[in-house]
Amino acid sequence: MARGFLVLESGEIYQGLFRGGKSRAGEVVFNTSHSGYEEIATDPSYFGQIIVMTAPMQGNYGINSSVWESKRLWIEGFISLEIQDSERDSSWRRQLSEAGIPILSDLDTREIVLRLRDGGTPWGAIVHAEIEAEARETARSLIAEKKLMNLDWVHAVSRKEVEVRKGQRPEGPRIAIMDYGSKENILRELAARASEIAIFPSRTSAKTVKDWNPDGIMLTNGPGNPSDVVAAVETVRDLIGWRPIFGICMGNQILALALGAKTYKLKFGHRGSNHPVRDGLLGSVYVTSQNHGYSVDEATLPKDARVTHINLNDGSVAGFECAERRCFSVQYHPESHPGPHEAVRLFDYFTERLL
Repeated sequence: MARGFLVLESGEIYQGLFRGGKSRAGEVVFNTSHSGYEEIATDPSYFGQIIVMTAPMQGNYGINSSVWESKRLWIEGFISLEIQDSERDSSWRRQLSEAGIPILSDLDTREIVLRLRDGGTPWGAIVHAEIEAEARETARSLIAEKKLMNLDWVHAVSRKEVEVRKGQRPEGPRIAIMDYGSKENILRELAARASEIAIFPSRTSAKTVKDWNPDGIMLTNGPGNPSDVVAAVETVRDLIGWRPIFGICMGNQILALALGAKTYKLKFGHRGSNHPVRDGLLGSVYVTSQNHGYSVDEATLPKDARVTHINLNDGSVAGFECAERRCFSVQYHPESHPGPHEAVRLFDYFTERLL
C-alpha cells in the first residue's frame, strides 16, 4: 500500500497509508460520531474540511445513497484508524477514491485528536508521498492555494436558483427556507409538515422572500465563518418580526448577527452525534448531533433574547429565542439521522406556531 501523510500548517506530521483519492488541503477537524460517515461526507457544512474520525472502524456497513444529505461529497479528506477494504466490501473506500477525496488510515488518530483538542483547528493537507520532506513541500503548496478561496463558503454550497417542493400535508403551512448549505433531512422534516416549501439561495433579498408570502422561515445549516456570509444577515434582519423564524446551526449564528449579537470561533468546534444539551423550550435534556466551529456570544445578545438551550459539555449557547419578535434557533441538528432523535420535536414546535 502507498505511503501517505497528514501535514498540519503548524508543523506536525503524521504518517499512515494513503488509500485513494488525490492529495488535498483543508481545515482539519475531528468528529466523534460512531456511525454516519456518508451523512458527514455529504453534509455541505463540512465544505473545506478534512475529517478525522475518532471511532476506529469506518466503512464497515457499506454505502446507501438514500441517506445522503446532498447530491455530492463535500469533505476535503477522510482519516480513520481503519477503513473497510475487504473482499466482502470496499464500497466506502471506493466511493471516496472515485470522487478524488484522499483517504488516510493506519495512523494514531487519538494522537491527532488530542492535538486538535489542545491546539485548536489548523489548516492541513493529506499528501501521497514517499518521504516526509516531499510531503511537507507538497502540503505547503496545497494549503497556500486552498486559503485563497472566497471566504463566503455558504455561497459556495448554496443553491443558485429557487427550488419549490410540494409538501406532504395539504393543510400545512408554506415555509421559506434560506439555503446556507442545507442538509436534505431539514428539507424532509419541513416537507413532512408543510403544504409547500421554497428553498432560496443564500444571497436572496428579503423582498424576494416576502413576495413568495410564506407562513414561516427556516434558516439552515452551512459552513464557515458567519461573519463572512454575504447578504444573509441583512436579509434576515429585514425578515425578523414579519414571520416566525427558526434557525439551525449557521442559521442560529446568522439570526444572532441580524439581532446585533456577535459570534466567536470555538477552539476546536463541536462535531459528533453525542453532545448533551439542556432544552428550555421542550423542557428536557437530550443528546444531539452537532457540527460547527463558531458559537454565539451570550453577552452580546439583545435584552429581549433568552438563552433557551445550553451545551452541557462546555456551557456555550446552544439556542435562544426572541419571543416578541417570533424567532428562535438552535446550535445543533434536530433533523439528525442517524443519531439521536429527541430534538426532532422542535420542527413540530415551529410548524405548530405557523397555523
